[in-house]
Parts: sequence; structure tokens; C-alpha cells
Amino acid sequence: MSKTRWNVAVVGATGAVGEQIIKLLEKRDFPVGKLKLLSSARSAGTVVTFKGQEIVVEEARPDSFEGIDIALFSAGGDVSKELAPHAVRHGAVCIDNTNAFRMDENTPLVVPEVNAEKIWEHKGIIANPNCSTIQMVAALKPLYDKFGIDRIIVSTYQAVSGAGARAIDEMRRQTKEILENGATTPDILPVGSLPVKHQIAFNAIPQIDKFQDNGYTLEEMKMVRETKKIFGDDSVQVTATCVRIPVVYGHSESVYVELKQDFDLEEVKQLLSEAPGVVLVDDPSQQAYPLASEAAGKNEVFVGRIRRDLTNSRGLNLWIVSDNLLKGAAWNAVQIAEQFVAKS
Repeated sequence: MSKTRWNVAVVGATGAVGEQIIKLLEKRDFPVGKLKLLSSARSAGTVVTFKGQEIVVEEARPDSFEGIDIALFSAGGDVSKELAPHAVRHGAVCIDNTNAFRMDENTPLVVPEVNAEKIWEHKGIIANPNCSTIQMVAALKPLYDKFGIDRIIVSTYQAVSGAGARAIDEMRRQTKEILENGATTPDILPVGSLPVKHQIAFNAIPQIDKFQDNGYTLEEMKMVRETKKIFGDDSVQVTATCVRIPVVYGHSESVYVELKQDFDLEEVKQLLSEAPGVVLVDDPSQQAYPLASEAAGKNEVFVGRIRRDLTNSRGLNLWIVSDNLLKGAAWNAVQIAEQFVAKS
């Protein structure tokens, strides 16, 4: 007999993604029995309202998970590596938003619209992919199923919220200082191993996360590796360039994909219009295409600017946009939790 109520812990409850998870649990009327909110010692004591009840945020510790059924982690990879095994030991299923376990061979990497069946292969931990990967594979899944995919070339235009609240504050501060004084001092971006920082206001920074030995950043390599794992297909060739731009919410992506078979452009649009979690916005005659400003606050992935490549008859160009804190993180995690409880 399946449970009717589930005890849920949110780790990183006071962060941007954690706040969205809590809102979604309430909005979706998730069958929560007890909700435990956990954070760093610095944020412990914060009071959060959930369904009219005030809940005091507690410090996340190894013994915080007794009696918890589902633990949603969004407090950084180091925290997940330290605490998720303790949560599993206490009997919880962990849905982790960080990079800690994504490429672990025993951990399913799940986008519900793409590979929901992997949820039940978990050994205590289910990984949420990187935000930029999630929206891309959700849009490409119907094309992969119908035509097969040889190659993906993606350039991302990623919102500063992906780097946290301090990055949002810095963008706003820099914008104000430049408009008022003509100059500013960068302090936060790019997030990397060097002390060098660059202006984000009125700029584009072609670095997200640390550079790897091959010249790609970790964010770019996440997209490469995660796409292959989610599709379960190492033959798909993927290359990425990830760029931070001065937008608060909503990642945008220019995606070139080479399909294995010939395609009809109208059939591609029809497939995308029918795909779960995908909204087709593609009417050049009305200048209708996905915009980060319109995707912000929405759970769906928006696709447009669909056109056949001029040099390759099996090449297709798309523009893909989604809210990086929702489908790119919180909503994907809550979707996984919903599907898990529905069949448990």
C-alpha cells in the first residue's frame, strides 16, 4: 500500500533554488506530511511560511534526516557529498540539484520528459542535471526519438541568477554605477579559480565555472557529458560554449543539431508543439520567438527560430529558452519527486 503523506526535507532552503522548491511544493499541493527546512548555520533560525505554517530553518547536520522520506538538495556540491549519504542511511531518497553525483554510474540523471523511467533505478540518490542541459534535452528529445541525433553545437546565453543572489546584486549595482558614474569595479563574476573578475553589466562573459585542461569550462563539459548520459547514447557528439549575460532570470540557447535522417520542417514543429513541457513560439511574421523575459517565472521550455541549416540538409537550428531556477532546477526536482511518489 502506497503512502499518502511524505516527510520532506529541503536542504538549502534559504537559497534561490530552495525558495522555489518550497513554493512549488505548496503550489502543487505536494503530499507533504512533515516539512523540514535545512540550511547552513548562518541561515539557521530563519522563519519560512509554508501553507500558513511558520517553519524555523534548522542547520543541516548528518542526523537531520531521521524520519525523512524525500530530501531535496540545493546547497552546493560539497554539502550534497557530505550529507546525502547520511540522508540515504536514514532511509530518504535524495533528489540532488548539484554536480556532486550526476556522472556517478549508480546515480540516475533525470529529466522527466526525457528519461523518467530512470527514476526507479536509483540507489538512494537521483541527480538533477545542469540547468542549461535540462532545457536543451527536453526540447531535443522528440527529435532524437523520431530522427536520431548525430551532433549538437550549442551556445548558451545564461542569466546571472545561475551564479547566485550575489551575482544578481552585482549586476544591478554595476548597471547603476555605470549609468551614474561611467565606471564600476567587478567583484563576483566569473566564478572561477582566479581572482580576475569582469564587468557583467552591458557585457557578455564567455566563461561559466572553471576552465578545464582541454580549454572548455566545467559548465560546457557538464553539457557534453550530461547530454550523452541522459539520452543513454555516447555516440551523440556535443560541443558547447557557455556565456554569462546581464539577464536576471532565464537561460537562452542557440542550438544547431544534425539529425540522422532527413526531416520535414513542419513535422519538426508539430513534434515540438506536442512535446510534454515544451511550448512552441515560432512565428517570424509576428516577430514571435522565445524571450527570457517571458519565460521567467514559467515552468515550461520554450522553442522557436526553427529553420533548416543552409549548408547541411539534415542540420536544424533552434532557439531554446527556459527559467533556469524553475525547469532548470526547482521544477525539474519537484517533477521527479511527484513522479516518484505517484508510483511508490
